Amino acid sequence: MKQSHEVYLSLGTNLGDKENNLHRAIREIEKQIGSVTSLSAFYTTTPWGFQSEHGFLNAACCVSTCLPPEDLLLKIKAMELLLGRTKKTVQTSYQDRMIDIDILFYDDCILHTETLILPHPLLHERDFVLLPLNEIASTLQHPVFKQTVSQLLAALKM
Repeated sequence: MKQSHEVYLSLGTNLGDKENNLHRAIREIEKQIGSVTSLSAFYTTTPWGFQSEHGFLNAACCVSTCLPPEDLLLKIKAMELLLGRTKKTVQTSYQDRMIDIDILFYDDCILHTETLILPHPLLHERDFVLLPLNEIASTLQHPVFKQTVSQLLAALKM
């Protein structure tokens, strides 16, 4: 029997029917990745790292999966394409998007490859990630910073 892993994902959209985009992403996650064990509310946020007239709708979820990290990333990239994502961010050149799915945490794994960094390297700088994540995992500890999600959010608000 394959080992199950606890994965936290960040979901975001700022084009089209945003609420439907998030619901479609959650359904695809359930189909292709694993069981969604918790889901935050949807948060309306402003664009981060670029200018846009389109606000975002963001959420966080916890998923139980048997996929290893690199396979999980490949599934997520394929799902983003399926759900209408046309371009991926290149060297912080952000833009509007139908859907964005980021891996925040994979168990307490610390990983740095050419294609994947875990935990997500910018999650502690982003309130649109920490707010929904705090709702479902406030006591989850960042394996590098040794602070909980709640502590990271409090530090960001200072």
